[in-house]
Amino acid sequence: MTFNRYEWRLVLRVIFLFIAITATAMVVVAGRANYIYGVLTIPMVVFSVLDLIRFQRKAQDEVNQFVESIHYRDFSRHFDVRRAPNELKPLRKGFNEINTTFKLISRERETQYHYLQKILELVDTGLMSYEQETGETGWINEAFKNLIGVPYLKTIHSLEKREPELYNNIIGLKPGDAQVFSVTRNQQQVKMLVSASIMRSDNKMYKLVAFQNVSEALDETESKAWSKLLNVMTHEIMNSVAPISSLADTLKNRLKSPEITGGIDASDLEDIELGIDTIKRRSEGLLKFTESYRSLNKITRLDLNKILVRNMFENLNSLMRPTLEKKHIELDIILRDPALAIEADINLLDQVMINLLVNAIEAVKDRPEPRITLAAEVQGSNKIIVKVMDNGVGMPPELLDKIFIPFFSTRKTGSGIGLSLCKQIMLLHKGNIQVQSTEGKGSSFLLTLSPPVTAPSAP
Repeated sequence: MTFNRYEWRLVLRVIFLFIAITATAMVVVAGRANYIYGVLTIPMVVFSVLDLIRFQRKAQDEVNQFVESIHYRDFSRHFDVRRAPNELKPLRKGFNEINTTFKLISRERETQYHYLQKILELVDTGLMSYEQETGETGWINEAFKNLIGVPYLKTIHSLEKREPELYNNIIGLKPGDAQVFSVTRNQQQVKMLVSASIMRSDNKMYKLVAFQNVSEALDETESKAWSKLLNVMTHEIMNSVAPISSLADTLKNRLKSPEITGGIDASDLEDIELGIDTIKRRSEGLLKFTESYRSLNKITRLDLNKILVRNMFENLNSLMRPTLEKKHIELDIILRDPALAIEADINLLDQVMINLLVNAIEAVKDRPEPRITLAAEVQGSNKIIVKVMDNGVGMPPELLDKIFIPFFSTRKTGSGIGLSLCKQIMLLHKGNIQVQSTEGKGSSFLLTLSPPVTAPSAP
């Protein structure tokens, strides 16, 4: 076993103190004749004790200074080793090594924190954490702020005033569970998959909630489900109705033969013909109705080209002008960038735009100053938004989720195919169609499309 310099100095001080105490004890035991030697030994004991106390106090002061720097997280503090007493040099050297290690750990943690922060800001999933006991929020990323539409939340309870239904759903969501909730944003229904988990930090329980926009994914899944259903329905209906129409034709021809007309009263014959005509007419109507829904499943491929939005708007204006002038409807076109272009199948996109314009004309026809607006702009995510807006009658909130469902129509003469077809065309373009509407004020249909990869060219 070897001793360092600090330990040797401590051992020498203890030995010197032991010798002084021993000498003093011997003087006391020897009697009065040797008391004169006590004048020498007692100061030696006092000096040794004070020196040992001073030595320990210096070490204690160094430790206190180091503890203070640790308490205030001041890892930049440097203990001068060269100017320190010999017995304190090892101590100061150790403190400096500890500070260096702490600085390295702190730098690594800070780097990891900033790295994690950047990752959380880049993901599309909204994240929020809050302390379960007090409700104080810990972490909120930009995706959450944009998705929920709140710039800042001090506590989770602040969300109750803005979104009471969402607040209750979050509070009631159990850790490990996931549910789909709907939130209205700018008169649009946004579906979010919300999941929660629990974590412990500094003896506090935090609830971490994740919000993921699943509207587009659900729309695509819903569209595929409707497509499969329509395939089955059109197949079964046409297989069942076609023989009925054919049989009605056969019966009507048989009624014209002399052997049948001669044995039946004229009024009865007329009733039978009327009934057969009704069966035939309704069968043909049902076949035509079913055939129209087949168009929902015929579109599988796109002929994509680079299209100038300006040219598309001008073509639509020329096409719809007679109808608009006849109904005294004003059409406005707002396009700040004449070179704005999209990548789309112009034939299918024209079909979508015409359908939306026809619906807008129907919505504004009874308004005192009917107006329809076509607009386009670039969104922050490098997507292009094409808008068809009107100042018509608008729609109540309960209809906004239903208008894109096949078979659903708000008009008595509507087939419910138009907007369903529009939605399928937009999904094929890897885009989306959304509606914003306020009852009594008007509606806006928003088409999300991608810009062309290369320079635009006229269609």
